[in-house]
Amino acid sequence: LRISHIVRGDDHLTNTPRQILLFQALGAELPRFAHLPLILGNDRAPLSKRHGATAVRAYKEQGYLPEALVNFLARLGWASGDQEIFSHEELIEKFRLDDVGKSAGVFNAEKLQWLNAHYLKERSALQLAHEAKPYIAQQHYSVPGDDEWLAKAVATLQPRAKTIVELVTLARIYLSDDITIDPKAATKFLTPENLPTLGKLRIRLAETPWSEHELEKTFTSFMEEEQVKLGQIAQPVRVALTGGTASPGIFEMLTVLGKERTLSRIDRVLVSA
Repeated sequence: LRISHIVRGDDHLTNTPRQILLFQALGAELPRFAHLPLILGNDRAPLSKRHGATAVRAYKEQGYLPEALVNFLARLGWASGDQEIFSHEELIEKFRLDDVGKSAGVFNAEKLQWLNAHYLKERSALQLAHEAKPYIAQQHYSVPGDDEWLAKAVATLQPRAKTIVELVTLARIYLSDDITIDPKAATKFLTPENLPTLGKLRIRLAETPWSEHELEKTFTSFMEEEQVKLGQIAQPVRVALTGGTASPGIFEMLTVLGKERTLSRIDRVLVSA
């Protein structure tokens, strides 16, 4: 036998004396035993399926990154000062069984989401775009562009997503032209008073070279000419393009969508009004 360490929950503590006797009876070298406090759910009961997903594969399916899950599990009952974020190399350097506390750790799903959001933001957009592709396929979306385009789309959503699944859900505005307008948003922003202004802006956008800088120049000059504020035109545009009132920055979103898709969505609103 070449087992050096046995690390397990402290619910196996009573098994250890008998197993030591078995090792000795077999003439095998005795491994080092470590018994860790159990992981509890929020109700302070031992973690089980009724508390949610418990298999590693399930967390992958939900869009959690390996680094986030490892970081989260390492911090359950263990600490190194006040530090919360640990790289793989730092965990190897700092983690010691002697530093594991005796109290049970509580599985906090919100903490895991917070960690995952951190690692999502730290990812390069290109790498995250590659990792998102299987989740995009599961939602039966087609990507209307190359990897560089997808990376640009992902970059606009990274600050708002907690998991890759949530990222793909947010990316629907880029991946599908089947946009449903929220009635409340339409009532507030696609009003008879706003639509003529939106129509004028649509004409200006059709003449605009498609870049963030040029789009911002167009909006600025249009606001001066029409004596309107950014919110008065940005929100109607946002609702027309996404169906709702929340989205990435208006200029970066327009750039990712492209001129043809942007004008088409605005036209659909103007025609149906």
